[in-house]
Amino acid sequence: MIKLLGATQRCVSNLLSTGRRSSVRRLSLRKLVATMIALAVAAGVFAAAWLNIGFYYSLTASVLLVVLYLILVQKKFCYVAIKTIPRDVKALYTYIQILWITRKFSKLNLTVPDIFHDTVQKHPDKACFLFKDEVWTFKEVEDYSLRVTAVLKSQGVKKGDIVGLLFNNCPQMPAVWMGIARLGGVAPLINTNQRGNALLHSINVAKCDYLIFSDEYQSAVQDVAGQLSPSLKLYKFTHRDLNSSSGKSGEGGDAIQDFTNLLETTPPATWTLADGDGFEGKLLYIYTSGTTGLPKAAVISNARFVFMAAGIHFWRLNSSDIIYCPLPLYHTAGGVISVGQALILGCTVVLKAKFSASQYFPDCAKYNATAAHYIGEMCRYVLATPPSPADTQHNVRVIYGNGLRPQIWTEFVKRFNIKYVTEFYGATEGNANIANTDGTPGAIGFVSRIIPRVYPIAIIKVDQETGEPIRDQKGLCQLAEPNEPGVFIGKIQTRNPARQFLGYVDKSASEKKIVRDVFEYGDSAFISGDILVADELGYLYFRDRTGDTFRWRGENVSTTEVEAAVSRCADHRDAVVYGVLVPNIEGRAGMCGLVDAAGTLDLRALHERLARDLPVYARPVFMRIMDSVDMTGTFKMKKTDLQKEGFDPALVKKDKLYYLDPKLGQYLPLGKEEYEKIISGQIRL
Repeated sequence: MIKLLGATQRCVSNLLSTGRRSSVRRLSLRKLVATMIALAVAAGVFAAAWLNIGFYYSLTASVLLVVLYLILVQKKFCYVAIKTIPRDVKALYTYIQILWITRKFSKLNLTVPDIFHDTVQKHPDKACFLFKDEVWTFKEVEDYSLRVTAVLKSQGVKKGDIVGLLFNNCPQMPAVWMGIARLGGVAPLINTNQRGNALLHSINVAKCDYLIFSDEYQSAVQDVAGQLSPSLKLYKFTHRDLNSSSGKSGEGGDAIQDFTNLLETTPPATWTLADGDGFEGKLLYIYTSGTTGLPKAAVISNARFVFMAAGIHFWRLNSSDIIYCPLPLYHTAGGVISVGQALILGCTVVLKAKFSASQYFPDCAKYNATAAHYIGEMCRYVLATPPSPADTQHNVRVIYGNGLRPQIWTEFVKRFNIKYVTEFYGATEGNANIANTDGTPGAIGFVSRIIPRVYPIAIIKVDQETGEPIRDQKGLCQLAEPNEPGVFIGKIQTRNPARQFLGYVDKSASEKKIVRDVFEYGDSAFISGDILVADELGYLYFRDRTGDTFRWRGENVSTTEVEAAVSRCADHRDAVVYGVLVPNIEGRAGMCGLVDAAGTLDLRALHERLARDLPVYARPVFMRIMDSVDMTGTFKMKKTDLQKEGFDPALVKKDKLYYLDPKLGQYLPLGKEEYEKIISGQIRL
């Protein structure tokens, strides 16, 4: 019996250790043989006991023996199992629901417009989108979409064409891209904050054949029109009710056609299945900075769209929910996850033209919302508003999103009487998403400690400065231990639409996001660039980002993009950009080290130029004016030491420091007194 316990202990230890290291597949042949022998011995002992003392006595004794073994030898495993089994079972059930719906649409090979048609058939007169005082039923959204299809078909749009959209939030936006998708086209959703070179790049990197833009962005388009391809066809959209009197929507120039007028004078197309590449075909391009460089166009397939929308829905939502979404629809969060609740799952979604902290919960009450979408910055801004009766005079039972920090989590849900929080995490271009399903404050999701192989994600050890995986003697990646920082990865499974990695339009950029030979030779995974930590129960917590990207004001900021803009606006001076921590403010503020040895730089003029080229969130908050900047042997500017010194005048002794006053719109000198006021919050950034 002692030998049996010893063999069993070795067997269980092997299984648990391989679970921590990634999977049972890494058991050696010797360990596998030992496991089989241990099981055979256990079966033999049980049979002998059965013959001598009877079946029930032998079964009872065996169960008690196993329980005693677990209590005495695997105490920690028992504790983790008891604490996490309810969570893991619920998550497994939800995951099965997600896989079932994606498999159903995959077998039928449907696209999002096709799926939406089925949703329309179920409840054509139900409200699909609420916007300001407008109510758009499901049928009205589809009719508008069919009108778009008819217009674009008459303009020559066909399968495979790229039709860029530069739209602000409105119900017409998803209707327009569904109209494009019905023709088999792909719609890049361009960030409306982009100007100048960033806007030009976004149009060009997606290889747009057509561009439809809202009239409020006409000047931004005209600023770069001279540098656009002559073959690019431009269309201006003006917000106007199609039932109102028709007319010209304003002058747009000979090269710009009036899209609204075309919609008003063209009858809707007859509904048909989309002429695309089916469930796994491309649907949208959504821009992300990734970890380096200018904005990249991430590919969103129909399968990915459904998977992300369903991945949130089955945790806490149902089709009767009214969802409040004040997020921009050019982002994955608003444009896929929240819009997807309406298009795929039949919810009513409230769209907001622009986020307002003071109107967040009053809006929820106005529209009778039962669920609301957030990002972390929004929660902090809403929490900063003065307390009022509106804080609890709403029907919101669940909020979902990403970035609700542990420091304000409990206070937020208590003040606003929120019953459930579904915090989730996932990269736009990635192939894996995770969610915090039980409201554990600060956690962005979890990995199962009991059944780690069920969901193909992991946290691996990396060099936190370079982001490169740390490999073992065999050249394979290593799992991070509990409470050890590591980078989040999602295993790539090419035969599973939900686990494929579609990456970016730029294939070379996509390749940089793939790590190979992860846990066995020949496998591969998407590497997020985000540093996470998993505790002993498997809960995951966000730590930081690797590479050349930092997060500020809810947006990812690419240092190389800002460096290029600053250098260009500062007469090609050397510029190095990095993120610095500011106490009590989420994310990292942008700081720029700029070389001005001659002392001729005009900071006021520089800010005015940057305001034309960069969105607000990407403009450097701090400036460090230097005589020179250290270079590597390959002429890359070193930023590690600069980042450590930050904007503290006590550490930055020879260089001049400045901070951006948002009210004055200019850079002001930053000394010891200003530094202390920034730290204490007296100077607000």
